[in-house]
Amino acid sequence: MSQESKSAYKIVISTGKRKTSVARAVIKPGEGRVWINNIPLEVYPIEMVKDKIGEPLELIGNLAKQVDIKVNVKGGGVMSQADACRVAIARGLIEYFSDHREELTRIFKEYDRHMLSGDPRQTEPEKWGRYSARRRWQKSYR
Repeated sequence: MSQESKSAYKIVISTGKRKTSVARAVIKPGEGRVWINNIPLEVYPIEMVKDKIGEPLELIGNLAKQVDIKVNVKGGGVMSQADACRVAIARGLIEYFSDHREELTRIFKEYDRHMLSGDPRQTEPEKWGRYSARRRWQKSYR
């Protein structure tokens, strides 16, 4: 195979985390389609999650029509998975469109700084001899 017949085909793999959820996004040239765990984003059952995952795509405008995104996410709850997907997509788009890096970074940070840096908050561990992290046994004086 000669060098001329090979086309420049760019693929970017990025990750995002939130609490215990981990998302891996694969971004490659396409028509603007997005899949979350092999479910198209248009038919995703939860509307709030659909809006949260689609935020980075809405912010970049017409650039979103140039790529296809496949995201695999596991662990955590529904909104935690949505945040992890959002972080993975935003980081991947910045890496994919490297010629627009400064502009996209500025847009994402102005909208929500956790879209690129992640959210460091974690749940507090449960202590021994208690129901949960802070709840104690009830005292009764009578």
